[in-house]
Amino acid sequence: MQLNCDLGESYGSWNMGLDSQVMPYIDQANIACGFHAGDPDVMQRTLQLAKQHGVQIGAHPAYPDLNGFGRRSMQCSHNEIINLLHYQIAALDGMAQCNGLTLSYVKPHGALYNDMMSKPAVWQAVLQAIASYHKPLKLMLLADNNNQAYRTDAASVKVELLFEAFADRRYTDEGKLTPRSEQGAVLHGDEVLAQVSQLINDGSVTTASGQRLALSADTLCVHGDNPGAVDQVAQIRALLSRAEPQARASR
Repeated sequence: MQLNCDLGESYGSWNMGLDSQVMPYIDQANIACGFHAGDPDVMQRTLQLAKQHGVQIGAHPAYPDLNGFGRRSMQCSHNEIINLLHYQIAALDGMAQCNGLTLSYVKPHGALYNDMMSKPAVWQAVLQAIASYHKPLKLMLLADNNNQAYRTDAASVKVELLFEAFADRRYTDEGKLTPRSEQGAVLHGDEVLAQVSQLINDGSVTTASGQRLALSADTLCVHGDNPGAVDQVAQIRALLSRAEPQARASR
């Protein structure tokens, strides 16, 4: 299982995240493209960090909502979603090429991600945006109990999917993320490590109601926005590293 992290979310003189500290521990960097956070200088610095540490790069596009950090849903048409995605993806793709890097996937941010997972029309628009981009890109989305339906849709337009799980979020019985407005939605400390261990060893999480939910995930989302979070990412990296020899031995 890979580790991915949302990075490059500073903007101008406003700083967010400890990108340089978390980058050595991750495999995939989801880089903001300017609509919810990030700017050309931040994007360039983040790309250089990813290159330094050999980290895969992905575009992290959002609704055009700097004030709300991309966490407010917007009523966009099918074509508007395609165009705002192409605009952001192409910006990061071009800057990546200037740095000798290759963009490999897209992970929508915030409200756009949530809408993609809950509104069929938004899902179809996002999928069409990836399918119609000028080169193949993978699409990262939430692993839940509906993975096969998403695979079928994506296969029809020849898009490869990456399913992600979250280290620090509580799940509902349906495999969705518990809304942040609800108590216990965000996990902390040992709860995070316990959930990661369960994902690694059992391919499942324990939901808010105490049920076991099987999850098939390719990548695990972690956060590095404070020193405690970076320490936790290091611990998660160690858990994955210990699991790899065991996985090879069982093959």
